[in-house]
Amino acid sequence: MRGHGVVFTEKLKVAYLEVDIPEPERDEVVIDVEYSWISIGTESSFLRCDRIAGETPYREGDKMPFPQINGYQKVGVITAVGADVTGLQAGDRVFATMSRVNGMAFPSGGHISPAVTHASQVWKLPDDADPIDYSGLVLVQVGYNCGMRPAIEEGQLAVVIGDGLVGQWAAHTLLHRGAKVAVIGRHDDRLSLLPDAIGRINARRTHAAQELADAGGIAVVVDTVGSLATVMELKPLMKHNSHLVSAGFLGTDGLIDIQELRAQEITLHCPSGWEKGRMDASLQGIAEGWLHTKQLITHRFPVEQAAEAWELILDKNRPCLGVVLDWKQG
Repeated sequence: MRGHGVVFTEKLKVAYLEVDIPEPERDEVVIDVEYSWISIGTESSFLRCDRIAGETPYREGDKMPFPQINGYQKVGVITAVGADVTGLQAGDRVFATMSRVNGMAFPSGGHISPAVTHASQVWKLPDDADPIDYSGLVLVQVGYNCGMRPAIEEGQLAVVIGDGLVGQWAAHTLLHRGAKVAVIGRHDDRLSLLPDAIGRINARRTHAAQELADAGGIAVVVDTVGSLATVMELKPLMKHNSHLVSAGFLGTDGLIDIQELRAQEITLHCPSGWEKGRMDASLQGIAEGWLHTKQLITHRFPVEQAAEAWELILDKNRPCLGVVLDWKQG
């Protein structure tokens, strides 16, 4: 069948194009997409061709294959259900991850409609849901996972490095668990989006370690941006038996000496990817209102203007956070 996708045609080139979509199998559903949320960090690394610099499945120096459809998160309405699918039906509003496509360097991607998706990668939304709230569910789950990994007691201090989306949702999760939370960022506009109960440190103006020196010790550090230098600055403040969560890609130079952690018996957590239990819990957190999503959307573009969305994302002089593509008129 024919559909449309947001295609990376070559390095730094994006186009909204007609694409060839395979017919659904018995264990798949077909979804008419309403919104897809751009995963800026992951997707831009492919668009810039630097994903291969130390990350699998490519070796450094390999040529990035194009064309490709990137991304892994969207919401929409089911229009058809395979014969072997249970628990889902036409008319259900759902979240979906990656969907199949023909003629691309990779056989699947996120920004595609109609979306032919395996039923295991589809989550039904609450009946009263505003679908855009759930359109970034995989990224929400990454932040949720960061906030749930470490052991922490009520009232203990957790410090999140990074004021991006993953940092925001990690902070929401730690706050929900009863921690005292502080976020170290570099953007006042992003820091202002945090719940009032969360402390905010702008690293451009304030030395974070000095700001936290009298806080009584740090129980958890969550690094969402890959700043090993900041981690090392905070390390002397970390308590015995504290926890370090590393979610930001540190590149080929991101080396942590285990002996540096051993003296304080710091536990290192390295979350990655998504799985059903965490996705279910993240969906519930959005529904309950303690994982905030819509407030973090700074830009919405009609999907036909996907190239303009990427011009914004790649321009360091134009701030953005959550960027969503609207497919309803695509």
